[in-house]
Amino acid sequence: MTAGDMLTKILSCAVVGIDGEAINIEADVSKGHPVFIVVGLADKAVDESRQRIPTAIRNSGFEYPYSKKIIVNLAPADLKKEGAAFDLPIAVGILISSGQVQANLDNSIFIGELALDGTLRPTRGILPVAIWAREKEYKRIFVPAINAKEAAIVTGVDVIPIDSLQEIALHLNNQKIIKPFKITEELKDEQIIDEVDMAYISGQEHAKRALEVAAAGAHNVSLSGPPGSGKTLLSRSMVSILPKMALEEQLEVTKIYSIAGCLSQNMPLVINRPFRSPHHTSSGVALVGGGTFPKPGEISL
Repeated sequence: MTAGDMLTKILSCAVVGIDGEAINIEADVSKGHPVFIVVGLADKAVDESRQRIPTAIRNSGFEYPYSKKIIVNLAPADLKKEGAAFDLPIAVGILISSGQVQANLDNSIFIGELALDGTLRPTRGILPVAIWAREKEYKRIFVPAINAKEAAIVTGVDVIPIDSLQEIALHLNNQKIIKPFKITEELKDEQIIDEVDMAYISGQEHAKRALEVAAAGAHNVSLSGPPGSGKTLLSRSMVSILPKMALEEQLEVTKIYSIAGCLSQNMPLVINRPFRSPHHTSSGVALVGGGTFPKPGEISL
């Protein structure tokens, strides 16, 4: 960080596929024609931060430098940036470059979407970001408070829960220190609830025996039969006889669900083995994933 020459460098993270990728955000506030420019192959959501951030800064009780030339660079420039998760680091960079916040940002990662009143909205893909931060040995990650429980699953990184832009500014100025979030209650096996238990299915002994063999040996299964014979019920019940997932498996599954936006805030860790039931009209992209901004498909989920 070099705030003396009105240039601030902040580290954030983007999710590419199912892994994190470092995004270096440079915010420069200087004299010149009043303008706010975001460069670095940003999509529409990132570009719209030019409207969100000034309003959020003003509504948080700070002065937005309308008379200054503000240039924000998202590097690497050849990696396409998507989503509104860069709002928080850009806003913090502008506050530091304009002299309203003094902070040491070493070993810190910032991620979060800003509302117009300065509060932070939940962000998808927080778990992959936290895993990436641990692998790269960063010490702190600033995330929206609603995502803190998800990020805190990963040990070895201090998760700082942020409710608003004003709150993080007070923390960085050492006026109101926010303690790292810790998960106080363990995620126990008793929380696992199977929708359909094979023990309650009567009959179909040959089919159930086949599913037991498949579950024990991790084999594929193809069920065929007339409508109403119990194919879907048996398929759903197979989850109840699969072995429990190890912690690494749980983190891998949770990471995919976090990126897809299917993760429950009340249950940040996927403990039970997932069951998916794609409709027969599902498109190829819906099944295998992809799209303009690639997302996991039904097979990955």
